Amino acid sequence: MERYGYIRVSTKEQNPERQFLAMEEQKIKKKNIYLDKMSGQDFSRPQYQRLLKRLKKGDVVIVKSIDRLGRNYEEILEQWRRVTKEIGADIQVIDMPLLNTNSAHSDLTGVFIADLVLQILAYVAETERAFIRQRQAEGIAAAKQKGIHFGCRKKDVPDKFENYYRLWREGKISLRNAAKELQINHVTFYRRCMEQRELEENCNKL
Repeated sequence: MERYGYIRVSTKEQNPERQFLAMEEQKIKKKNIYLDKMSGQDFSRPQYQRLLKRLKKGDVVIVKSIDRLGRNYEEILEQWRRVTKEIGADIQVIDMPLLNTNSAHSDLTGVFIADLVLQILAYVAETERAFIRQRQAEGIAAAKQKGIHFGCRKKDVPDKFENYYRLWREGKISLRNAAKELQINHVTFYRRCMEQRELEENCNKL
């Protein structure tokens, strides 16, 4: 059985010293410590992937806290299943022992408790994100009622925009030529086309 440490720091937090100290306290060999310096949004990280390739049944992966493993709880759940179910290794979270699958309980009980706690954390995280989105939407709606506008003010769309938009969609005129005819920048024309297409798609869904 091997014990491995996994450390992650984001680009904004370049000092992994605390995590290294935590790994030293766990008596993990330096050659078994893997460090990624990148976002925790997904798991396509080089050192994490190297660690997975070395993991075998009965091994243990140790992280200081669950957010060092990742920040997307859906993907954490998937990786958790991969490590504990497919590979048969254990996961130990130093700052939250309830998540440890190698607890003092029987193997099945330890994994069950850890899975349950992780599911609860995922639910809480998703609920909080939903609350944040709701508060943002309510704040924007309240601001609009007060006459506050967000973002850059759009330039007026030329009168013949609809005609050239249809020609462009049908492949009868190039993006640049359509923009030239309308005497607007081709980037602006393309942006307006994307807005128009999104509007049409939304209307079709009603």
